[in-house]
Amino acid sequence: MSTIHIDLLGTQTKYYETANYRTRVIETGAGMPLFMFHGGGGHAETYARNMTRLGQVCRPIAPDFIWHGLSSKPAFSKGNWLAQFTSQILELMDAMGIEKACFEGESLGGWIAMDMGINHPDRVEKLILNTAWGMNLGNDKAEDLSSLRETSLNALNNPTRELIRKRLEWLMPLGGVTEELIDLRVALWKREETRQSLTTYYEHLFAPECEQYLFKLDDLAKIKAKTLLLWTEKNPLAGPDAAYAMSEVIAGSRVYIVDGAAHWPQWERPEEHDREVTAFLAE
Repeated sequence: MSTIHIDLLGTQTKYYETANYRTRVIETGAGMPLFMFHGGGGHAETYARNMTRLGQVCRPIAPDFIWHGLSSKPAFSKGNWLAQFTSQILELMDAMGIEKACFEGESLGGWIAMDMGINHPDRVEKLILNTAWGMNLGNDKAEDLSSLRETSLNALNNPTRELIRKRLEWLMPLGGVTEELIDLRVALWKREETRQSLTTYYEHLFAPECEQYLFKLDDLAKIKAKTLLLWTEKNPLAGPDAAYAMSEVIAGSRVYIVDGAAHWPQWERPEEHDREVTAFLAE
């Protein structure tokens, strides 16, 4: 049976110190850098099942976002605090000597990948938006956001295996949650510094003013990088219709739908995910 440890054999875990952040990174391979961004509450191991295979064709780099995992926990800035994620990645790229890269972002990670494509196009080669969040396309699902908020804060307030399992099963209701993944998330969320920072993150994320930081179709039309909208049949947030709506305004983009997957296609269907990402990178 595959485990996270076995999946990551041959990869390296490093810490990069930059002007404002300390970032934990899992990386492997060579060639074109592919930054792989996890979702809210997550960590670099979100891509554990993909690193080695993709490392045969590119240089996968999976960081822990600030406030997440084992990266630093800076103060939240006023105004558009989400820009701190992008600042972290730009500083990381500079520290690694990377001028331009491809980016895959899942959920929150997609929000930051979109920000890179919209506001820092000179640093972007290609984009993969994986069940991305951070858009206002006029069809928000308030009930889904309410459920996400409840399961997230409940698990952070009391990070038991039962509540962590419930949080992960919100991401993957079709199956895929392993005992090892629960162990890892419990270990990370029981760290007091991480619990506090993630609780503050969710308080910011679900505050009414966060709506003004969502990207609209006019914003997405500014993306010029070649883009793959890698979506799922059963995404618990925006469904496939959102991917097709985004594709209509992002020039040169295309949609691929992973059947039988929910919010973590890279984990739920790793071989299919890696096949499509590899093909896209080769285009």
